[in-house]
Order: sequence, then structure tokens, then C-alpha cells
Amino acid sequence: MWRAFFIFSMKRYHLYIKGIVQGVGFRWYARRIGNIIGIGGWVKNLPDGSVEIVIEGEEKKLDQFIEELKNGYLGKNIREIEKFEEEYKGEFKMFEIRF
Repeated sequence: MWRAFFIFSMKRYHLYIKGIVQGVGFRWYARRIGNIIGIGGWVKNLPDGSVEIVIEGEEKKLDQFIEELKNGYLGKNIREIEKFEEEYKGEFKMFEIRF
């Protein structure tokens, strides 16, 4: 029963971050926040100047990650965050930067 609840409370979000988010250390900023909060996933730059992020973990931690992105020192650079929920896969052990 406990395991079923634990799996049920886990989520996966796919984020697209728009604004001045390349050339300012945003990927390292996101990785630091993700690892401090304790979620798994990755962040990478996209050719159009935006940043793509995939995160997995407890829903409250994922929401905390998004709030920290917006409210931290590089949050002022964010113009828009698009968030899509996907099926939880449990594939990440930590948060990393992808190139």
C-alpha cells in the first residue's frame, strides 16, 4: 500500500523556459536548484534561445523547483514557463546538464 502511494505521488514535468536564459549560466542555476531540492532530470539549451528541462520527483518538490527558478537570482530573466505533465518513468538519479 505504501509503495503504491509513493509511486502515485511521483510526477514528471517537461518545461520550456523562455526569456534571457542562454549565456547567463541558467543551466548551472537550474542544476544547482534541482540537486539541492533532490529531484532528478536534465536541462539543455535549445537552438531558438530557450531552455528545455525535464524533471521527475515528488509533486511538491517539482513545484518548489519551478518556484525557485522564478524567484532566484536568474528568475528575473524568465519571460515564460510552459509546463507539460508526462508519465513518470523514474529514470533519473540526479539533475544534470545536457549538451
